[in-house]
Amino acid sequence: MEIILKEDIIGLGFKNDIVNVKSGYGRNYLIPQGKGVIASPMAKKILAENLKQQAHKLAAQKAAAEERGNALQGVALTITAKVSTTGQLYGSVNTATVAEELKKLGHDVDRKIITMRDIKKVGEYVALVHFHKEVTVEIPVTVVAENAPVEEAKKEVAAPVAEEAPVEEEVPATEEEEEAPAAE
Repeated sequence: MEIILKEDIIGLGFKNDIVNVKSGYGRNYLIPQGKGVIASPMAKKILAENLKQQAHKLAAQKAAAEERGNALQGVALTITAKVSTTGQLYGSVNTATVAEELKKLGHDVDRKIITMRDIKKVGEYVALVHFHKEVTVEIPVTVVAENAPVEEAKKEVAAPVAEEAPVEEEVPATEEEEEAPAAE
């Protein structure tokens, strides 16, 4: 079923996009909620005419989105959270937490336009902010333990990577590497 979206829906499409969805999703959710209309030939003609008339307005919206995106360039977040001894967070860091941290820095960003997975461990992650369908900004998010100083937190982030390699394979590989250069 083809639907013309009336508003941005992250993961599906943006306003005025024509998308294919399952008929139940379109009939039972998008159309009754006013988030879309059936893409009939007449509706497509009306959409094309409206887009032609609103081209300058859409260009202004894109320029405003680019300006907001440029303001977030170079912004990196460090979020402190309570952590267990195993590195697991008590709770999680989600889009609402990222939006709050951005607001503290003076950037008012709606949590609904931020996409990322919920963070449940200490480490470095990336949050995507979708200002416009053509303007997306990546924001690095570092989660550190509340009790640990910054230097120790960086070691904690690097420590799980070092622990992933099996110890048994490291010792034989090192001996073989020492013998191989000697034979050449």
